[in-house]
Amino acid sequence: MPSPLRHRLLAAGLLGLAFVAAPAWAAGAGASDSLLENPGFEIDADGDRWPDHWGAPSDGLSWGEEEGNRFLRFVSPGPEHTLALRKELPVPADTPALELTWRWRTSNLKARGVGEDFRFLVEFLDSEGRAIEPAPRPVYTRVSNNQEWRDRRGAFLVPAQARTLVLAPSLIRVASGTVDIDDIVLRPADPAPVVAAARELAEIEAARHVPPEEPRRDRWPLELRVEGNRLLDASGREVWLQGLNAGGLEMEPLDTQPIKSLVVGIEDWRANTVRLPVKDTFWFGQDPRQTDGGAAYRGYIDHCVMLAANRGAYLVIDLHEYRAPKPRHLAFWQEVAARYANHPAVLYELINEPFGTTWEVWRDGGFVSEKPKGVDESAFLSEEEKKKNQGFDAVGMQPLLDAVRATGARNVVIVGGLGWSYDLRGITEGFALEERSGNGLVYSWHVYNWHKDWEKHVLAAAAKHPILVGEVGADVKKMPFLPAEWQEDPYTWVPDILGFIQKHRLHWTAWCFHPHHTPVMISDWKYTPTPFWGVFAKDALAGKQFELKRTR
Repeated sequence: MPSPLRHRLLAAGLLGLAFVAAPAWAAGAGASDSLLENPGFEIDADGDRWPDHWGAPSDGLSWGEEEGNRFLRFVSPGPEHTLALRKELPVPADTPALELTWRWRTSNLKARGVGEDFRFLVEFLDSEGRAIEPAPRPVYTRVSNNQEWRDRRGAFLVPAQARTLVLAPSLIRVASGTVDIDDIVLRPADPAPVVAAARELAEIEAARHVPPEEPRRDRWPLELRVEGNRLLDASGREVWLQGLNAGGLEMEPLDTQPIKSLVVGIEDWRANTVRLPVKDTFWFGQDPRQTDGGAAYRGYIDHCVMLAANRGAYLVIDLHEYRAPKPRHLAFWQEVAARYANHPAVLYELINEPFGTTWEVWRDGGFVSEKPKGVDESAFLSEEEKKKNQGFDAVGMQPLLDAVRATGARNVVIVGGLGWSYDLRGITEGFALEERSGNGLVYSWHVYNWHKDWEKHVLAAAAKHPILVGEVGADVKKMPFLPAEWQEDPYTWVPDILGFIQKHRLHWTAWCFHPHHTPVMISDWKYTPTPFWGVFAKDALAGKQFELKRTR
């Protein structure tokens, strides 16, 4: 995936791969005019079962056949491997643009994280065989399971100095699954739609750019502290945190859109708090797309801190992990807590959504079981070996909190309960954390339009501690992992949950200020509010009061 700088070069140079509806130059052109020989993989003159003009087979690659049609098949050998078929061909003279079309289907694809997918890599070489920068953006598919064949198309401009084109369909570090490819056709194309698409990309890049700012300390918010179940600033004034989640950096280490989202959320949507989901692996530069050890990623978060503070708002740094904190998360919080220690605008959220453990393990740490379902076939293993295969040792929230405080950071810390942060009952049943040296704790509650028994899960804790509804929202799109009938219509659910939040003066950050992270508050990167959630949330941030007609 290109870096942000590469994105900007791509836009300025008009070299990007663009999806265009315009036909190829030659109306009605088909596979017969393809620059690629044997585009459908059907010719095998020597009978070696490997189609002519497509190189030699390798592990994980094979040729499938159905009803007389042959296609290229990628079968993942495991998450540590990348499969690619590299094809070089000369670029025809006086060709300003090329169009690439193909068919593909996927099945049973599974990945562990971002950057693991199927991509069609494209690269140009000059007369000396050197790569020409910037390269066209890769075409890639998220890990999915579309069992039917689908047509895809992309077009890109050809640099004047290009002499060779390299195509490389690639299955990158996918844990398991299959991708089939067929009918790869490459032919000259009309450059006009590509230029128009690149210009549009340039406009998007320009719109999303937020320049760095120097500190404006006279505008910074005052440091927060907990008193009872309320948050007070250094002047003793009560503060009610209301805002949104600027999603993106938990998924893409090179995504700068959340920086723009933060500014829009504060300036246009009147949020006084932005929750910023992040990943520890990106912070330390451990994603293959990061070549700087995480420096750019850490710089993005620094930028967000400055932008929020300069606008008088607070920023929640949310470690967007699940289930239970792992030992590696200690290193993350030791570094992050020290970096932003006692910054008046910064709050720390230890882990996004704990679930599937006991309250004892949640608080103190311990073994978190991930035993496989069904018959245990590991009787020949030692107990230690079984343990390694069946789970992990969690750190616990108290040790994480202590690690933060050991840095000298007194910043308010946010801690989610069990049940994907929906269940806070254990906080009032003997499992509240011990705050030893900081400005206090806030407990996080996540609620969506399928949750029931609101009062039982949050109000007892809310009577004693500040509560941040760290994620809240509803979508007309049904979540596939839950029965549709459990998921209430947003138009009836949203006004009541906002009324509930306002009645009990719970702090809240709506999920999600991103057009692709359900439940979506916006429908596009022009930040158009969705009618079923975004409009309501924006009204609430502007001060509109909602009546609580009934709880769930």
